[in-house]
Amino acid sequence: MIGSMGELRMTPLEGVPEVRPGDDLGALLGDALEPVGGLEEGDVLVVAQKVVSKSEGRIEETNDPLGVSLREARAVRRIRGDLVIAETEHGFVCASAGVDRSNTPGEGWVVLLPRDPDASARGIRAALARRFGAAPAVIVSDSFGRAWRQGTTDVAIGVAGLSPLLDLRGAKDTRGRELEATVIAIADELAGAAELVMGKARRVPAVRIRGYRVPPGDGSARDLVMPRERDLFP
Repeated sequence: MIGSMGELRMTPLEGVPEVRPGDDLGALLGDALEPVGGLEEGDVLVVAQKVVSKSEGRIEETNDPLGVSLREARAVRRIRGDLVIAETEHGFVCASAGVDRSNTPGEGWVVLLPRDPDASARGIRAALARRFGAAPAVIVSDSFGRAWRQGTTDVAIGVAGLSPLLDLRGAKDTRGRELEATVIAIADELAGAAELVMGKARRVPAVRIRGYRVPPGDGSARDLVMPRERDLFP
């Protein structure tokens, strides 16, 4: 069954140097994969958004992070003081439109979301396929808060080489009842699992996941965004 698994093995990619604008991220990740055995068909690579953004030059120095957040927002959903919940141009609803002041090049700098995280994931996938002869599914992950839940978890903001959703509608549960509404956010679950290995202060920018049979297809992380016609909390 697609999506089934036995044992999941998550391997941190360590030793990646500080990523700077213009760096070849695919090459850096490839160098980090070599000591842990490279890639096999079926592998999934989860890459932290921060290193993707830095390699693409999506960083800037500012004394007005709130202003940058408002500039990056397509729409502001809620605002309270310096806290902004905004919709990005990608359709994601998140704090500060994804503008982040942690793990930046220095004081007064912010990191922005990639302009097209799906394209970023496709580029990494293609570079690694050329190097290893096996094309991994790639997920670009970022930390998001969730409505009505404390804390953050990593979710997928870019994907390549997989369908981010596993649609189980029409399948049977253990009692033989047909599932009518079950669609699982596979890419988000893999991103959250990888974050347990990456951590926030360990300087691990990517994790190789082995043992999960990803759903076939090549979707977009935008598939995970709630369609407006189904959004009960606009």
